[in-house]
Amino acid sequence: MEYDSLLDRAFSDLPDRPQEAGERLKIPEAQGETDGAFTRLTNLNAIANAVSRDPEHMHRSIQRELGTNGQFDGQQARYNGSFTIADFKAAIDSYVAEYVTCGECGLPDTRLVREDGIDMLRCEACGAFQPVSKNSSKGKNQRQPELEEGRTYQVKITGTGRKGDGVAERGNYTIFVPGAKEGQTVTVLIENISGNLGFARLA
Repeated sequence: MEYDSLLDRAFSDLPDRPQEAGERLKIPEAQGETDGAFTRLTNLNAIANAVSRDPEHMHRSIQRELGTNGQFDGQQARYNGSFTIADFKAAIDSYVAEYVTCGECGLPDTRLVREDGIDMLRCEACGAFQPVSKNSSKGKNQRQPELEEGRTYQVKITGTGRKGDGVAERGNYTIFVPGAKEGQTVTVLIENISGNLGFARLA
C-alpha cells in the first residue's frame, strides 16, 4: 500500500502533458487598415503579448519581412506601402518561426535573450539554448555561404566576448576568435560553425 501511495503521489506531482505548439500558442488574427500611402497593423501589441515578445522587436522584424520602412508609436504600427492581412500574417508567422519556436522540440515555450550581441532562444520545455535561426533571410539559399568551415577569412574584431575572445561579424555570422583583440584586423581559420556562430583560430 505504501508503494502504491508513493506512486500515486509521484504521478500527481508530474507536470501536465505538454500540448502541441499549435494548441498552446493562440495568436490573434492581424488587423490592418489602409491609411493613404501607409498600411496600419492595429493590434501589434496584442500579437506581441501573445508570444511574449517586445512589440518594437516584432515591428522591426515585420519591416524586414515586408521590405519597407515604418513607424511604431507604442500602440499601432504603420508601414509604408499597401499590404494585405495575408502579408502581415506571413510576416508574423516568419517571426514566430524565427524568434519564438524552439528549433529542437518545436514548442513556443521560449525566452529570447541576448548574449554577446547575439539573439538566443532558451526553451523552458526541453532546455535547449541556441542562437536564433535566421529562417527569413531573403534569397539565402541562392547565395554562396558567407562562412565555411576550413576556409580562412580576414575579419575585423569589433567586440569582446564574455570569455575574452575577440568577436567579429561576417554577414549573418558572429565569429569568436581566441587571442584576438578589439580593433584588430586578423586572418582567421574557421574551425567550426554552429547555427550562425563561427568558432575560429588565428591563421
